[in-house]
Amino acid sequence: MTISQSKSLLVMLFLSCFISGAQAQQNSMQFMSAANAKVAKASALKSKWDGPTSGPQLQKDKKIVFIAHDLSDAGTFGVFTGMREAVAGTGWQVLPLDCRGQCNLGAGVVKQALEMKPQGIVLAGVDAASQTKGLTAAAEAKVPVVGWHASFKSGAVPGLFTNVTTDPKEAAQIAALFGAAEASNKAGIVVFTDTSTPFMATKSGAIVEALRQCEACRILSTEDLPLTESRKKFPATIDGLVKRHGTKWTHVIAVNDVYFDMMDKPEIEKVIAGNNLRGISAGDGSPTAFKRIRKGDLQIGSVPEPLFLHGWQLVDELNRAMSKVAPSGYNAPLHLVTLQNITYDGGPKDVFDPSNDFRAKYLSYWGK
Repeated sequence: MTISQSKSLLVMLFLSCFISGAQAQQNSMQFMSAANAKVAKASALKSKWDGPTSGPQLQKDKKIVFIAHDLSDAGTFGVFTGMREAVAGTGWQVLPLDCRGQCNLGAGVVKQALEMKPQGIVLAGVDAASQTKGLTAAAEAKVPVVGWHASFKSGAVPGLFTNVTTDPKEAAQIAALFGAAEASNKAGIVVFTDTSTPFMATKSGAIVEALRQCEACRILSTEDLPLTESRKKFPATIDGLVKRHGTKWTHVIAVNDVYFDMMDKPEIEKVIAGNNLRGISAGDGSPTAFKRIRKGDLQIGSVPEPLFLHGWQLVDELNRAMSKVAPSGYNAPLHLVTLQNITYDGGPKDVFDPSNDFRAKYLSYWGK
């Protein structure tokens, strides 16, 4: 797939929400009832293990190259940290290869990883469709590649043994419904997104689709701000939004916590002071997001990734690939963090770390 074809696919993914949004709205009572039920389920304690209970014993002394779209992103770094935690004492090396936001612009990064002679590769936040040549080379070299957010789909993806991710549409819907339910009155919503990756584009499309079913919600605009380029543009974007919409702008729903990191600045706070904005993120549960949710003066919710769990799962999937065993097929449950439930599932440590004992479950059959 060429870069131009990849961009066309992203545009189609993003615009699909407007086609889906053509369906009839529910009345307010029906919508709020369904929204509250979904929000309650997502907010519940995550104490039950519903992942794999058997698998191959963990192989020893493996070199894994972790290709990061941007290792400075809290989500990507959390997964990397989880992998290193999982393989401590096993002789595995997990070596980072940081693209700093440029992975999807060319197809050479997987080949660069192969030059390091690894036994496995992780494609983290990198669009698998942009790496077709490299993935073909990895297959020819018999080096398994496992993705994390390498596609908007979990499980089997062309060129990957499996792709580990929570469902971006489901995460987006939970964030949107929580925003709609929390608003109660008319809400003026701005959506922040980054359509440079299929994963983010899918999220923002699903956010818009869910909000279009809410009679009390008005989408003021959707702002496409690629995370690697947005810091310089952000102050002017915020200033423009306040000038255009004034106090009609009441809510922000973003595809990533990073947008709230950028809003959590004195110069931005001054501009938005009159709006009393309420913010919800459809990912990824950074430590700064947890701190903001406790304060409750800007960000009131996040749908975080279980980053450490995903790191352990990536090790498990790579070990399955190297052991010639099928992928686990596991999809971790989604969780909504709010002020009401921040005291459990890792919240006191500013991370979503499910209380489902996943570490012991993996260790039980790894034989580590």
